[in-house]
Amino acid sequence: MNLRHLRCFIAVAEELHFGRAARRLHVEQSPLSRTIRQLEVDLGVTLLERTPRGVRLTPAGQVFQEEALRVLLTLEQAQTKARAVAAGHRGTLRIALAGGVGRTRLSALLALCREEAPEVGIRLFEAPLSQVVGGLGNDLYDAAFAMAGEMEAGVVAMPVWQDPLVVAIPARHPLLAHKRVPLDEVVGYPLVLCHPQVCAECSRQCERLLRLLRLVETPPVVAEYVTTHSLMLALVAAGYGVGFSTAAHAVACRQADVIVRPLDEDSAALTTYLLHPEGAMSEPLRHFIDRAQRVGHMPLDTQRLA
Repeated sequence: MNLRHLRCFIAVAEELHFGRAARRLHVEQSPLSRTIRQLEVDLGVTLLERTPRGVRLTPAGQVFQEEALRVLLTLEQAQTKARAVAAGHRGTLRIALAGGVGRTRLSALLALCREEAPEVGIRLFEAPLSQVVGGLGNDLYDAAFAMAGEMEAGVVAMPVWQDPLVVAIPARHPLLAHKRVPLDEVVGYPLVLCHPQVCAECSRQCERLLRLLRLVETPPVVAEYVTTHSLMLALVAAGYGVGFSTAAHAVACRQADVIVRPLDEDSAALTTYLLHPEGAMSEPLRHFIDRAQRVGHMPLDTQRLA
């Protein structure tokens, strides 16, 4: 077994189709199939169940996929650290991003890190929350940003950014009569909301806000669930409904045919948490957390909101 076997298996496991995996790897399908069968022989287990329409992972295959991804990520991080040292960096912080992290805040933080600690490299990874939490426990990441604040033992979640919720409204909409829009009027119109399965943490915070404001008695009409902020803006611009965003996202993603207005509710905000393992932390990580908190207190350029 070698790294080529792992990369081939991961491609098939993610595509669940030998043809698509072969095209992704730029190889022929027959050699790829033989590689996977040889891997199964070497391991002594069946990783994939072949079906007429494709393949599916066996329980052993699911576990092996997770561990194979971990091996390749560890190798990538080793390469990154070696290159960072060769370039004169004293260390590298491995920062994971789970879900939608405000681009404006993140850019400001990275710029501040480059200004104050250029000798410390920063490597960013995007991953689902469950994988991020596991990676923090297994020393794959030094810290992470997420919108989930309830963590299992061994992981600390500290709030670093709190961004006010704003409303994305189509041009020529009745809600534009308000400079600050009452939330109870927003829920009177169809909404374009983040998908609760794809954006679980963001969706959970929004639901908690609606419960606190006692709006659950009259559930809003959901025109569409979306998986990306850009799709939400596109549907709002087309008149499907109104959407929720944050001031940080709105500043970074202004769109001409979508008007953004603040909510007339001071508690309407989404919190971003910095996650890190319990226990002693390195000096570079401690300074990184300090910078993240400072960025959280920086005012956004809200003048760019309509």
